[in-house]
Amino acid sequence: MSQKHLKEAFISNLNGTSLLEISAGLVLAPLCLLCRGLLLILYYLHYGKHLHSRKYSLLFDFLVLISPLLFCCTVLSRIIFFMPAIIATFCAGIFGVIYSQKKHEIQVPFRQIVKDFQKTPLDPEYIPAITVFRVYVNVLTSISILAVDFPQYPRRYAKAETYGTGAMDLGVGAFIFGNALVCPEVRCKSHVRQPKFSSLAKQFFSVWPLIFLGIGRLLSVKSLKYHEHTSEYGVHWNFFFTLAFVRLAASLLLAIFPKTKSWIIAINLAVLYQLILNTTSLKMFILHGSNGRDSRVGFLNANREGLLSLFGYLAIYMASVQVGLCLLKCRPTVKGWTEAVCFSLLMICVLFVFLHVSQVYADPVSRRMANLSYCIWVVAHCLTLFLCFVVTDLTLVFTKLLVKGASVPSCWDIGKPPSTSRRHGREAVPVWSKGRLSHMCLISAINKNQLLFFLLANVMTGAINILIDTVRSKAAFTLSILHLYMFFSCLVMHVLHAKNIVLKFW
Repeated sequence: MSQKHLKEAFISNLNGTSLLEISAGLVLAPLCLLCRGLLLILYYLHYGKHLHSRKYSLLFDFLVLISPLLFCCTVLSRIIFFMPAIIATFCAGIFGVIYSQKKHEIQVPFRQIVKDFQKTPLDPEYIPAITVFRVYVNVLTSISILAVDFPQYPRRYAKAETYGTGAMDLGVGAFIFGNALVCPEVRCKSHVRQPKFSSLAKQFFSVWPLIFLGIGRLLSVKSLKYHEHTSEYGVHWNFFFTLAFVRLAASLLLAIFPKTKSWIIAINLAVLYQLILNTTSLKMFILHGSNGRDSRVGFLNANREGLLSLFGYLAIYMASVQVGLCLLKCRPTVKGWTEAVCFSLLMICVLFVFLHVSQVYADPVSRRMANLSYCIWVVAHCLTLFLCFVVTDLTLVFTKLLVKGASVPSCWDIGKPPSTSRRHGREAVPVWSKGRLSHMCLISAINKNQLLFFLLANVMTGAINILIDTVRSKAAFTLSILHLYMFFSCLVMHVLHAKNIVLKFW
């Protein structure tokens, strides 16, 4: 078997893992973020200053935010269910140290601190969890696309062949979800009147880099005879094309229908698509081609997975638009976000009930078809991950109330307490500082050039696979390559951010 066919077989015919293991893995990123925030607050508490060194801040962010994920998806994957508990215990210990050191200085009882915490003003225009969610989806995707070619990356985390829930199956949908959260239709202010199809025209212009990258990837893969999983998207199709066409189709729908009703469009799309799959021969066509023997003759046959899964991805995008609109409703205090967290928990429980019903009576989860169960699964897990980031931010806000002057990049800053302002007879004026300390933050650096980060990861993945026999690599070598690969990608983003360079002109 040639090296190309060996690598293709290595990532084919897989069945994914359990929903519980996916959920356990999702908690790791928010816990790493929490650990990093608590360590920065503890550093400020001990030294009375912030970590200003760019060199040390990059190394610190990489070791706390990225490195644990590399270990957990490779050599520590066997104890993945214990890792959240281990990191959470470490975070609890740090919080205990912080609280014990401040306990004697705080003159108010703990109950009063909690009441003041509920009234704490937060910037309604800046939701750090959205940025962190999108960055971490990009980071986890970048890790997986290279790690999947090494034997230390469990086969159950790779994309399932037909049915199943692999970690990489979720990553594809999460990318769509994250893009929709910040799409122009969501970010547009409701009081600003714009021509109905102006956003559509802008989207036609803005997706050309994705189409260009899709064509570039197609030509490079074919010319280099690079290994590819044909049943993933087809012979010529790839994820860049999916992103571009989903954004265009969504902009067209949002230009016709009210964006506040996007959840109705999402449900109709997903349910109708599933009905067609179950009542016609479309499902057999996607799985086995027009001749029932996996024919790839003709453009539609050759790319049937990529073309027909667009309906499912479009449903995910439309549902995510509704989520984005709900998130941007003004919630100027911690109490408002606490209520939002409770409501989101209820919605997540409802989605998981629907997921169970869909898998029993309609079809199991299938990324290959992007069926109804897949759409529900992606939205439910993405909401869960986002909710974890919100809870992390709220926890750090509470900790910063204990340590006055402490600051954590890519986290809510605390405004002026309402009780203090009333004593002086005027309204609270929040002191926001979104840009402060941003030069030290790896999350801000990646966020500034997300598409470049993803493109760089793809190019480096291809180069490493060409130069190295990944399938036969040992654990130490695998971890070294993955760390160097991710650190170099982060370093490039860090340097660009330090020089305030944004490689985007469309």
